[in-house]
Amino acid sequence: MRTVLVVISAGLVAVGALVAALATPPARLASPGTAASPAADRSAFGRSIREYLLTNPEVLVEAMQELERRQDSQRDAVAQKGVQENQAELFRDPDSPIGGNPNGNVVIVDFNDYQCPYCKRAHQAVMSVLAADGNVKIIYKDLPILGEASRIAALAALASTRQGKHQALHDALMDHGGKLDRDRILEIAVSAGLDRAQLEKDMQDPKLKQIIDRNLALAAALGVRGTPAFVIGNQFVPGAVDAATLKRLIADARKAG
Repeated sequence: MRTVLVVISAGLVAVGALVAALATPPARLASPGTAASPAADRSAFGRSIREYLLTNPEVLVEAMQELERRQDSQRDAVAQKGVQENQAELFRDPDSPIGGNPNGNVVIVDFNDYQCPYCKRAHQAVMSVLAADGNVKIIYKDLPILGEASRIAALAALASTRQGKHQALHDALMDHGGKLDRDRILEIAVSAGLDRAQLEKDMQDPKLKQIIDRNLALAAALGVRGTPAFVIGNQFVPGAVDAATLKRLIADARKAG
Protein backbone atom coordinates (compact mmCIF):
# COMPACT_ATOMS: atom_id res chain seq x y z
CA MET A 1 0.00 0.00 0.00
CA ARG A 2 2.79 2.46 0.82
CA THR A 3 4.33 1.89 -2.59
CA VAL A 4 1.01 2.53 -4.34
CA LEU A 5 0.56 5.80 -2.45
CA VAL A 6 4.05 6.91 -3.39
CA VAL A 7 3.36 6.19 -7.06
CA ILE A 8 0.05 8.05 -7.02
CA SER A 9 1.57 11.02 -5.21
CA ALA A 10 4.48 11.11 -7.63
CA GLY A 11 2.04 10.77 -10.50
CA LEU A 12 0.03 13.77 -9.37
CA VAL A 13 3.18 15.83 -8.90
CA ALA A 14 4.37 14.86 -12.36
CA VAL A 15 1.02 15.65 -13.94
CA GLY A 16 0.95 18.96 -12.11
CA ALA A 17 4.38 19.78 -13.47
CA LEU A 18 3.23 18.78 -16.94
CA VAL A 19 0.20 21.05 -16.74
CA ALA A 20 2.34 23.90 -15.46
CA ALA A 21 4.77 23.42 -18.30
CA LEU A 22 2.01 23.27 -20.89
CA ALA A 23 0.40 26.33 -19.42
CA THR A 24 3.39 28.37 -20.51
CA PRO A 25 2.53 29.30 -24.10
CA PRO A 26 5.16 29.36 -26.80
CA ALA A 27 6.73 32.69 -27.60
CA ARG A 28 5.08 34.52 -30.43
CA LEU A 29 5.74 37.64 -32.40
CA ALA A 30 3.59 40.59 -31.45
CA SER A 31 1.58 42.14 -34.22
CA PRO A 32 2.91 45.50 -35.33
CA GLY A 33 1.62 48.18 -33.07
CA THR A 34 0.21 45.66 -30.56
CA ALA A 35 1.71 45.28 -27.11
CA ALA A 36 2.31 41.65 -26.14
CA SER A 37 0.78 40.44 -22.84
CA PRO A 38 2.58 37.30 -21.62
CA ALA A 39 0.43 37.11 -18.48
CA ALA A 40 -2.78 37.18 -20.50
CA ASP A 41 -1.40 34.58 -22.90
CA ARG A 42 -0.52 32.26 -20.03
CA SER A 43 -3.92 32.69 -18.43
CA ALA A 44 -5.77 31.92 -21.66
CA PHE A 45 -3.54 28.99 -22.49
CA GLY A 46 -3.93 27.65 -18.95
CA ARG A 47 -7.71 27.77 -19.27
CA SER A 48 -7.47 25.86 -22.52
CA ILE A 49 -5.35 23.16 -20.91
CA ARG A 50 -7.72 22.89 -17.96
CA GLU A 51 -10.75 22.60 -20.22
CA TYR A 52 -9.00 19.92 -22.28
CA LEU A 53 -8.10 17.87 -19.19
CA LEU A 54 -11.60 18.17 -17.76
CA THR A 55 -13.03 17.01 -21.07
CA ASN A 56 -10.45 14.23 -21.42
CA PRO A 57 -9.62 13.07 -17.84
CA GLU A 58 -8.28 9.78 -19.19
CA VAL A 59 -5.16 11.73 -20.20
CA LEU A 60 -4.31 12.10 -16.50
CA VAL A 61 -4.78 8.38 -15.93
CA GLU A 62 -2.61 7.56 -18.93
CA ALA A 63 0.10 9.92 -17.67
CA MET A 64 0.08 8.33 -14.22
CA GLN A 65 0.17 4.84 -15.72
CA GLU A 66 3.11 5.78 -17.89
CA LEU A 67 4.91 7.26 -14.89
CA GLU A 68 4.27 4.09 -12.89
CA ARG A 69 5.55 1.97 -15.78
CA ARG A 70 8.74 4.01 -15.98
CA GLN A 71 9.22 3.87 -12.21
CA ASP A 72 8.71 0.11 -12.21
CA SER A 73 11.21 -0.28 -15.03
CA GLN A 74 13.74 1.85 -13.19
CA ARG A 75 13.13 -0.07 -9.97
CA ASP A 76 13.58 -3.40 -11.72
CA ALA A 77 16.87 -2.25 -13.25
CA VAL A 78 18.17 -1.09 -9.86
CA ALA A 79 17.04 -4.31 -8.20
CA GLN A 80 18.58 -6.54 -10.87
CA LYS A 81 21.89 -4.71 -10.57
CA GLY A 82 21.66 -5.01 -6.79
CA VAL A 83 21.04 -8.74 -6.98
CA GLN A 84 24.04 -9.28 -9.24
CA GLU A 85 26.33 -7.15 -7.06
CA ASN A 86 25.26 -8.62 -3.71
CA GLN A 87 25.26 -12.36 -4.28
CA ALA A 88 27.29 -13.13 -1.16
CA GLU A 89 25.09 -11.02 1.12
CA LEU A 90 21.92 -12.46 -0.38
CA PHE A 91 22.77 -16.13 -0.61
CA ARG A 92 25.82 -16.88 1.50
CA ASP A 93 25.47 -14.89 4.71
CA PRO A 94 26.01 -17.46 7.51
CA ASP A 95 24.04 -15.28 9.96
CA SER A 96 20.77 -15.41 8.00
CA PRO A 97 18.27 -18.01 9.27
CA ILE A 98 17.35 -20.74 6.80
CA GLY A 99 14.08 -22.58 6.24
CA GLY A 100 12.78 -25.18 3.84
CA ASN A 101 15.34 -27.54 2.34
CA PRO A 102 18.90 -26.26 3.02
CA ASN A 103 20.00 -28.10 -0.15
CA GLY A 104 17.07 -26.98 -2.31
CA ASN A 105 17.77 -26.22 -5.96
CA VAL A 106 15.83 -22.93 -5.81
CA VAL A 107 16.55 -20.25 -3.22
CA ILE A 108 14.04 -17.67 -2.02
CA VAL A 109 15.36 -14.71 -0.06
CA ASP A 110 12.52 -13.35 2.07
CA PHE A 111 12.63 -9.75 3.38
CA ASN A 112 9.96 -9.48 6.07
CA ASP A 113 8.61 -7.48 9.00
CA TYR A 114 6.62 -9.29 11.70
CA GLN A 115 4.08 -6.47 11.93
CA CYS A 116 3.44 -6.29 8.19
CA PRO A 117 0.00 -7.72 7.24
CA TYR A 118 1.15 -8.27 3.66
CA CYS A 119 4.11 -10.31 4.96
CA LYS A 120 1.68 -12.47 6.93
CA ARG A 121 -0.41 -13.03 3.82
CA ALA A 122 2.65 -13.92 1.76
CA HIS A 123 3.87 -16.23 4.54
CA GLN A 124 0.80 -18.40 4.07
CA ALA A 125 1.58 -18.72 0.37
CA VAL A 126 5.23 -19.56 1.09
CA MET A 127 4.27 -22.25 3.60
CA SER A 128 1.77 -23.73 1.17
CA VAL A 129 4.38 -23.97 -1.56
CA LEU A 130 7.03 -25.39 0.76
CA ALA A 131 4.62 -28.08 1.87
CA ALA A 132 4.15 -29.15 -1.75
CA ASP A 133 7.72 -28.61 -2.97
CA GLY A 134 10.52 -30.10 -0.89
CA ASN A 135 13.29 -28.67 -3.02
CA VAL A 136 13.13 -24.99 -2.05
CA LYS A 137 15.45 -23.18 0.34
CA ILE A 138 14.32 -20.05 2.20
CA ILE A 139 16.76 -17.43 3.48
CA TYR A 140 15.13 -15.03 5.95
CA LYS A 141 16.18 -11.38 6.05
CA ASP A 142 14.53 -9.55 8.94
CA LEU A 143 13.69 -6.00 7.88
CA PRO A 144 12.06 -4.25 10.87
CA ILE A 145 10.71 -1.04 9.33
CA LEU A 146 7.41 -0.68 11.17
CA GLY A 147 8.55 0.48 14.59
CA GLU A 148 10.01 -0.71 17.86
CA ALA A 149 7.89 -3.86 18.12
CA SER A 150 9.16 -4.92 14.70
CA ARG A 151 12.74 -4.45 15.88
CA ILE A 152 12.15 -6.49 19.04
CA ALA A 153 10.48 -9.26 17.04
CA ALA A 154 13.40 -9.33 14.62
CA LEU A 155 15.89 -9.58 17.50
CA ALA A 156 13.85 -12.41 19.03
CA ALA A 157 13.68 -14.28 15.73
CA LEU A 158 17.43 -13.98 15.17
CA ALA A 159 18.18 -14.97 18.78
CA SER A 160 15.90 -18.01 18.50
CA THR A 161 18.38 -19.63 16.10
CA ARG A 162 20.61 -20.32 19.11
CA GLN A 163 17.92 -22.60 20.49
CA GLY A 164 17.25 -24.16 17.09
CA LYS A 165 13.75 -22.70 17.08
CA HIS A 166 13.81 -20.03 14.39
CA GLN A 167 11.23 -21.60 12.08
CA ALA A 168 8.88 -22.27 14.98
CA LEU A 169 9.07 -18.68 16.21
CA HIS A 170 8.97 -17.22 12.70
CA ASP A 171 5.78 -19.14 11.94
CA ALA A 172 4.21 -18.24 15.29
CA LEU A 173 4.92 -14.52 14.85
CA MET A 174 3.61 -14.56 11.29
CA ASP A 175 0.46 -16.41 12.36
CA HIS A 176 -0.23 -13.95 15.16
CA GLY A 177 -2.98 -11.56 14.14
CA GLY A 178 -2.91 -9.10 17.02
CA LYS A 179 -0.73 -6.24 18.10
CA LEU A 180 2.86 -6.98 19.06
CA ASP A 181 4.89 -5.60 21.94
CA ARG A 182 7.84 -6.99 23.89
CA ASP A 183 5.79 -9.01 26.36
CA ARG A 184 3.54 -10.47 23.67
CA ILE A 185 6.56 -11.39 21.53
CA LEU A 186 8.16 -13.22 24.43
CA GLU A 187 4.89 -14.99 25.25
CA ILE A 188 4.67 -16.17 21.63
CA ALA A 189 8.27 -17.35 21.86
CA VAL A 190 7.53 -19.42 24.95
CA SER A 191 4.48 -20.93 23.25
CA ALA A 192 6.76 -21.86 20.34
CA GLY A 193 9.00 -23.83 22.68
CA LEU A 194 11.76 -21.34 23.52
CA ASP A 195 13.32 -20.74 26.91
CA ARG A 196 12.38 -17.14 27.74
CA ALA A 197 15.35 -16.32 29.97
CA GLN A 198 17.83 -17.67 27.43
CA LEU A 199 16.09 -15.84 24.59
CA GLU A 200 16.15 -12.51 26.44
CA LYS A 201 19.85 -12.97 27.14
CA ASP A 202 20.62 -13.85 23.53
CA MET A 203 18.62 -10.86 22.26
CA GLN A 204 21.10 -8.53 23.95
CA ASP A 205 23.98 -9.69 21.75
CA PRO A 206 25.15 -6.64 19.71
CA LYS A 207 25.79 -8.95 16.76
CA LEU A 208 22.05 -9.25 16.15
CA LYS A 209 21.71 -5.50 15.62
CA GLN A 210 24.61 -5.71 13.17
CA ILE A 211 22.76 -8.41 11.22
CA ILE A 212 19.66 -6.21 11.02
CA ASP A 213 21.76 -3.23 9.91
CA ARG A 214 23.29 -5.37 7.15
CA ASN A 215 19.80 -6.44 6.07
CA LEU A 216 18.70 -2.80 5.88
CA ALA A 217 21.75 -1.90 3.81
CA LEU A 218 21.15 -4.86 1.50
CA ALA A 219 17.50 -3.88 1.05
CA ALA A 220 18.59 -0.34 0.17
CA ALA A 221 21.05 -1.70 -2.41
CA LEU A 222 18.19 -3.61 -4.05
CA GLY A 223 15.83 -0.64 -3.94
CA VAL A 224 13.40 -2.39 -1.59
CA ARG A 225 10.61 0.09 -0.82
CA GLY A 226 8.68 -1.98 1.69
CA THR A 227 7.85 -5.43 2.92
CA PRO A 228 7.47 -8.11 1.88
CA ALA A 229 10.04 -8.41 -0.87
CA PHE A 230 11.65 -11.50 -2.34
CA VAL A 231 14.54 -12.59 -4.47
CA ILE A 232 13.60 -15.85 -6.18
CA GLY A 233 16.54 -17.34 -8.02
CA ASN A 234 18.01 -14.13 -9.36
CA GLN A 235 14.70 -12.30 -9.84
CA PHE A 236 13.61 -9.49 -7.55
CA VAL A 237 9.91 -9.70 -6.61
CA PRO A 238 8.41 -6.79 -4.63
CA GLY A 239 5.23 -7.15 -2.64
CA ALA A 240 3.07 -10.03 -1.49
CA VAL A 241 2.68 -13.01 -3.81
CA ASP A 242 0.07 -15.75 -3.85
CA ALA A 243 0.85 -19.45 -4.04
CA ALA A 244 0.20 -19.74 -7.78
CA THR A 245 2.53 -16.84 -8.59
CA LEU A 246 5.16 -18.23 -6.26
CA LYS A 247 5.03 -21.62 -7.97
CA ARG A 248 5.45 -19.98 -11.37
CA LEU A 249 8.41 -17.92 -10.20
CA ILE A 250 10.05 -21.01 -8.71
CA ALA A 251 9.53 -22.89 -11.99
CA ASP A 252 11.06 -19.96 -13.90
CA ALA A 253 14.07 -19.99 -11.58
CA ARG A 254 14.59 -23.71 -12.19
CA LYS A 255 14.44 -23.22 -15.93
CA ALA A 256 16.98 -20.42 -15.70
CA GLY A 257 19.31 -22.74 -13.82
